[in-house]
Amino acid sequence: MGRGIAYAAAYGGYNTVLEDVSRHVLENAVGWIRQSFDEGVARGKVEAGARAKALSLITTANNVEDAICDAELIIEAVPEELEMKLELFTIFDKFAKMGAIFASNTSSLSITDFTDVTVSRDRCIGMHFFNPVPKMKLIELVRTPQTSDETVAICREVAQRMGKEVVLVREAPGFITTRVNALIGNEAFNMLEAGIGSAEDIDKALKLGLNHPMGPFELVDLVGLDVLLNILEYLHRTLGEKYRPNALLQQYVQEGRLGRKVGRGVYEYSQQKVVVRKV
Repeated sequence: MGRGIAYAAAYGGYNTVLEDVSRHVLENAVGWIRQSFDEGVARGKVEAGARAKALSLITTANNVEDAICDAELIIEAVPEELEMKLELFTIFDKFAKMGAIFASNTSSLSITDFTDVTVSRDRCIGMHFFNPVPKMKLIELVRTPQTSDETVAICREVAQRMGKEVVLVREAPGFITTRVNALIGNEAFNMLEAGIGSAEDIDKALKLGLNHPMGPFELVDLVGLDVLLNILEYLHRTLGEKYRPNALLQQYVQEGRLGRKVGRGVYEYSQQKVVVRKV
């Protein structure tokens, strides 16, 4: 998600610093961004000049303090772990320049749970991007009770310059899309576990019958089965029984079947080919 957000920010004309503690991850991220722009040029979606300008705006950093020292907008995209986000926002509050906006790409967590550690609560907001960021048009702007109108307006303008559409959401567990997608993904696993249909046919049914761009299993393999499980566990705690995680999903995560990032999820991935596995 971080590399996708960096792509969008640079494409929108912003000087962009992409930070990760791993140099290898940063090298891969910059390579992915370059490839994504190349593909955009090849498809006629991005002009060659815009590609060159965007790539010139991206730099990298290996620690948070260096990355944020001059930033006017800081967007974190770390895993959905509350302690990690608490630590980051504490650092933001201590080292960011005065007036900087702190945004979180969280897809489910309560933003106030980790922004209450700051003295800049009026400048804290959720900016929930969607994967893959270069292709997905939506950003959910998630407003806490403390978020100022000015912060909302600035982030709306940033999103528009990135070429995105915005919906404004009052802070609640899972916002809009995550609550619906979590139910769809969980029910897909319920159907797979019950033998109602194969993974391939369930994906095909939702794509052709409901006009979804990706099937639920294709999507969860892209996002990560562990991510879906974490979201469901959080929503189950906060919203109740209908979000109880499916047992097959839990089994797959325990087996290390986390999706494309490890080469195996609901499907197996080998040399860019998808192999359907039966339960």
